[in-house]
Amino acid sequence: MHPLISTDDLMSALSADPHPTLLDVRWSLLGPPGREDYAHGHLPGAVFVDLDAELAAEPGPAGRHPLPDPAALQEVLRRAGVDADRPVVVYDSDNGSAASRAWWLLRWAGHRSVAVLDGGYAAWTAEGKPTTTETPGPGDGGFRVRPGSMPVIDADQAAGLARDGVLLDARAPERYRGEVEPMDPRAGHVPGARNAPFSEHTGESGRWRSPEELAERFAALGVTGDSAVGAYCGSGVTACSVLLALEHAGITDARNPAALYAGSWSNWAADPARPAATGADAG
Repeated sequence: MHPLISTDDLMSALSADPHPTLLDVRWSLLGPPGREDYAHGHLPGAVFVDLDAELAAEPGPAGRHPLPDPAALQEVLRRAGVDADRPVVVYDSDNGSAASRAWWLLRWAGHRSVAVLDGGYAAWTAEGKPTTTETPGPGDGGFRVRPGSMPVIDADQAAGLARDGVLLDARAPERYRGEVEPMDPRAGHVPGARNAPFSEHTGESGRWRSPEELAERFAALGVTGDSAVGAYCGSGVTACSVLLALEHAGITDARNPAALYAGSWSNWAADPARPAATGADAG
């Protein structure tokens, strides 16, 4: 399954049998909670999944959004109605940066048919497609989480990849340069990492850029089909958008996926022994 699905294709898929399971993962780093947006309106049949509480473990030394316990994730996904033989479509407000985390987690857990709604809830409603405030009851999905289907790297491996391959930092340029740091104890970036802001994956319309545009963007960052590639961000959320963009561009695929530094900068910066580079250069 391609990692992105259009609003029209999703509309058609919802009338098919079986139709996709819909997960609403609207989320913002600084709030308000996405559940409030869900309560005001969502796609028919969509189940809200809380990124902070259900798609991540408790914050700690491993980072602000560590990977969830597999058994806990399985319970969340089954309650949302997820089955292995039924496609899943996830969406957020617009640019896919939060939905990509759910997409990646489902892929990591072994689900083979997951897509992000291109343009998210904003695109869906802009086209006058149906929404509801009705909340589905608990699902009875049978999906079994089998972690490890997508590669995960730790801080030491991220440091090595920044030197021997390509490590992409998905944060805003000013955070990458170390000019501001609103969330973590230190500013800067992993030495050798290259800045690939997640916000540049989408155009002014809110839809994802074409595979050709993204491939050109990644090529400018030194990514080729032979590159060992990984990504990180502040806490392992928007970095998943980079991983999706790499697949959309045709640079990686399910057989050869890029890696996620799940702890990301929140894990790196918590260790005072690890160096921090600043400025526009990779360092």
